[in-house]
Amino acid sequence: MLSARLNVGRGSQATVATPSELDSASVAADIPLLTYGDHEDAGISSDKHALIIPPFMSRGKRVHPMPISDSSMPFQPRPLDPKKDLAVYGYGTVAWKERMEEWKKKQNEKLQVVKHQGGDGGGNYDGDEPDDPDLPMMDEGRQPLWRKLSIPSSKINPYRMIILLRIVILGLFFQYRITHPVDNAYGLWLTSVICEIWFAVSWIFDQFPKWCPVVRETYLDRLSLRYEKEGKPSELADIDIFVSTVDPMKEPPLITANTVLSILAVDYPVDKVACYVSDDGAAMLTFEALSETSEFARKWVPFAKKFNIEPRAPEWYFAQKVDYLKDKVDAAFIRERRAMKRDYEEFKVRINGLVAMAQKVPEEGWTMQDGTPWPGNIVRDHPGMIQVFLGQNGVRDVEGNELPRLIYVSREKRPGFDHHKKAGAMNALMRVSAIISNAPYLLNVDCDHYINNSKALREAMCFMMDPTSGKKICYVQFPQRFDGIDRHDRYSNRNVVFFDINMKGLDGIQGPIYVGTGCVFRRQALYGYDAPIKKKPPGKTCNCLPKWCCCCFGSRKKNKKKKSNEKKNKNKEASSQIYALENIEEGIEGIDNEKSSLMPQIKLEKKFGQSPVFLASTLMEDGGVPRGASSASLLKEAVHVISCGYEDKTEWGKEVGWIYGSVTEDILTGFKMHCHGWRSVYCIPKRPAFKGSAPINLSDRLHQVLRWALGSVEIFFSKHCPIWYGYGCGLKPLERFSYINSVVYPLTSIPLLAYCTLPAICLLTGKFIVPEISNYASLIFIALFISIAATGILEMQWGHVGIHDWWRNEQFWVIGGVSSHMFALFQGLLKVLAGVDTNFTVTSKAADDGGFSELYLFKWTSLLIPPMSLLIINIIGVMVGISDAINNGYDSWGPLFGRLFFALWVIVHLYPFLKGMMGKQDKVPTIVVVWSILLASIFSLLWVRVNPFSAKGGIVLEVCGLNCD
Repeated sequence: MLSARLNVGRGSQATVATPSELDSASVAADIPLLTYGDHEDAGISSDKHALIIPPFMSRGKRVHPMPISDSSMPFQPRPLDPKKDLAVYGYGTVAWKERMEEWKKKQNEKLQVVKHQGGDGGGNYDGDEPDDPDLPMMDEGRQPLWRKLSIPSSKINPYRMIILLRIVILGLFFQYRITHPVDNAYGLWLTSVICEIWFAVSWIFDQFPKWCPVVRETYLDRLSLRYEKEGKPSELADIDIFVSTVDPMKEPPLITANTVLSILAVDYPVDKVACYVSDDGAAMLTFEALSETSEFARKWVPFAKKFNIEPRAPEWYFAQKVDYLKDKVDAAFIRERRAMKRDYEEFKVRINGLVAMAQKVPEEGWTMQDGTPWPGNIVRDHPGMIQVFLGQNGVRDVEGNELPRLIYVSREKRPGFDHHKKAGAMNALMRVSAIISNAPYLLNVDCDHYINNSKALREAMCFMMDPTSGKKICYVQFPQRFDGIDRHDRYSNRNVVFFDINMKGLDGIQGPIYVGTGCVFRRQALYGYDAPIKKKPPGKTCNCLPKWCCCCFGSRKKNKKKKSNEKKNKNKEASSQIYALENIEEGIEGIDNEKSSLMPQIKLEKKFGQSPVFLASTLMEDGGVPRGASSASLLKEAVHVISCGYEDKTEWGKEVGWIYGSVTEDILTGFKMHCHGWRSVYCIPKRPAFKGSAPINLSDRLHQVLRWALGSVEIFFSKHCPIWYGYGCGLKPLERFSYINSVVYPLTSIPLLAYCTLPAICLLTGKFIVPEISNYASLIFIALFISIAATGILEMQWGHVGIHDWWRNEQFWVIGGVSSHMFALFQGLLKVLAGVDTNFTVTSKAADDGGFSELYLFKWTSLLIPPMSLLIINIIGVMVGISDAINNGYDSWGPLFGRLFFALWVIVHLYPFLKGMMGKQDKVPTIVVVWSILLASIFSLLWVRVNPFSAKGGIVLEVCGLNCD
């Protein structure tokens, strides 16, 4: 019977006994029986009594039930005397039982860790060989939580070959360009060659990080089976969610409210979710809107979870054009949906009423219900404020269920302090959350990025809570998707090429870069801790630190004494941190600090600041609040950690939290974590995890790109520039390439502006940057254009990007390059060299129902001058070139085509900009008048140059022969 029941397989060889096999194995005549005392069957002879131990201890072999009479059995049954004790034969003894229990325990421990190779799952993140190739296949709850899917070789191998071929063609192209100067236009030729060399270098930095793109697949059902067992509390990790907002007039409270509602209704255990809203503008409007949101959440959250609706942001849920009466649905759902829609419309009226009231600020400022003035009346001078709306005892939804925590936070601001914009606000939230809830994982979203997929947190936990590779992951980045964008995506707001091509490539190296929103972090990684050290293979020893590891970097001539000292210092630091934690916990409970722990605690305070509660939380890897602390004391400590002077003389913004020094703190923060040896993961669920709003008109879009580019320039001129920072650490070379490309791309604006001006100059002067080309040169040019087109086509193929999105990306690369990137470069130089800082306004988010009404909204800005100038001079150049060809005859048309090609290339790329300038208007604006005068001047100049009424050869003066004297 034991042989029939233990069908244990290993790997793919596992088998299950069929019913017929079980029946044959259960025949009493063929199976030796083991009987005891009075239960013995007298009809069975003593030679039939035997105990069969199946060979399940051998690896890689299947176990089949077999009758005792089978002659192929590798062993003979041992006859037993039923009247004797089994201990005589060695069976049933305590020692045997202990050995069996020990073996079962080891097998159960093996079930906890399943390692797979490469794309077989998340169990082996680095692609190493599994330690035990014969590990058995586990049940569904113990399978890998994710797996890595490589791009098919039929798509990626031709792509790699084209990249290598294009490098060869570029070498031949530059060999020809440099050895064939244009003597009559040497300045134009030299300028063009310099620009082309820079374009080639920037292409290399952008292209090679895409060498190994991957896609990852998650298994949410396995996550539930592993961590949510029936009848037991959920073992999923806690998550703190950060929502950042500044100006409620540009970031409408209704949008923020929908984001908060989608978070509160997320498909995750309510006791493990805490939502923190950062109001960096200390606006009374945001506070009141959040209060209304907490009341409406008591109705919305149970409705969303009861009927499992998507998305769980009411504004976008009710905006879906779906006929719910078409299919047969539950009548209760229809009834409750209509009631909920009425409640939401009333909620919108209340929010809009608050917005209308906030338009007229009283002279004495806002006052609260108890008559005291609102602390945030002076935006730049107010104390820290914390208000817990949900999560308190007794506050439940309409059905009596518990709700997630909802906490309002506004950090203290005083004149004379540098508050570091969004990065400072996020660091304040991280300290507050560490004291109140201290979840081991953090999710940050912008106020306009709602959760579109209610299972988004579970998607991230499939990576973070993976038992083998999860400890190495610092964050899980989701792609940004947007609502409210016009069908043609005129200004490339979707940015599909970056999110579906570049980020997939980075995921195959060390992980995607952090893009500022829709990202789940590991709290310990944000604290500046190094990634876990990878275990060395057997037989290799290395006592040095990971960033100076001789095994990884090949420098085996390290000083042994130095390595020994480093090891001792590391052990000493670890022990001091543990001792400091014990002392801090005692301090929380009111026990005096001992003198012997003074120095370790001072060391921690220099890094994290002077807060015993926060210091204790930083050493809790699995989260949790300190023991023996009341809610009142925790709130008091939370207000303390958001004070202005808390970060003074600490490592906040330098090595801890969101890193300061750039308006694009996201790139810098992700870069620092990768330098500490961490890895990141790119997760693309079938249903987009988050959706947000994008600036829809041209001016706002250019200002957004300007802000991003300025942040990259600031990083380029800082000590954290990837070109020279972080060598000898855990940053991989191709990952460094991607970071270099992310900070040097604004420099491309200068050669791009020059290159877009060259076609117009060539047409106006009649000269060209390329001499008369031979057949060999023609083949090189044709091959170069074909390789460029082939690279784009293959990228679109494996990245699943449409040609329309790819073309829009190319167009806005030119528009943003000659405008926003160039301004960012000069403003960055002014900030670095002259200390002139530039203040930015928050990008407006659309909140009305006017469709694409803002698409045609024109806002004048200096960013429009460079592309408009390029557009005008290239149009003039085309007209002048065509007029010259008409006047000079047939022979001039041949050289004209090359010049016209480059000029039309510029005009076609600037076409969306032209449409943005000449958009629909209710009345004739001033810009149209300016355009009219400009065009009239252009045609007047062309008329003077062409002048069809004059002779082709011009005026000829001859001697008339008359003597005028």
